[in-house]
Amino acid sequence: MTQETFRSTVFILKNEMYRFAKRFVMSSDEAEDVVQDLMIKFWQKKDELEQFGNLKSYALKAVRNECLNRLKHHDVKTGFADMQLHRSELYSMEVNNLKEHIIGFINQLPEKQKTVIHLKDVEEYEVSEIAEMLEMEENAVRVNLMRARQKVKEQISQLMSYEQRQISR
Repeated sequence: MTQETFRSTVFILKNEMYRFAKRFVMSSDEAEDVVQDLMIKFWQKKDELEQFGNLKSYALKAVRNECLNRLKHHDVKTGFADMQLHRSELYSMEVNNLKEHIIGFINQLPEKQKTVIHLKDVEEYEVSEIAEMLEMEENAVRVNLMRARQKVKEQISQLMSYEQRQISR
């Protein structure tokens, strides 16, 4: 694979890889590091990349795996404490930005549901593409998507009823 071919087939995926990585690591710097490290690995294995039919799917799988590997190295107790702190801060905030709340609700989902809802509703992938990327059955993707949307919907309803009670006082 030549440098120009690499640039036109793999390097053009960097923005998509960055957005996908940011959903996992929640840090712009960490997401950039993930993409940069993967681009170096891809370049080193550029001749092997040609054997993969769908480079986008392969690249996003690599991002997912790299992010999960990095997350495993973080202290679980600190992560749990941060999540609890985030959750309590979330409920104490005013509801003036529903988008931020929805993102927070999505981030609280189990990992598979969070990934599936992001790929389907944000990145706008088809169910079949998501199934291939995550190595899941299409029905499992649909079930995870339905459950994720239901949980987010329930949390929005709870938030709205809570805000309605606050306004009524």
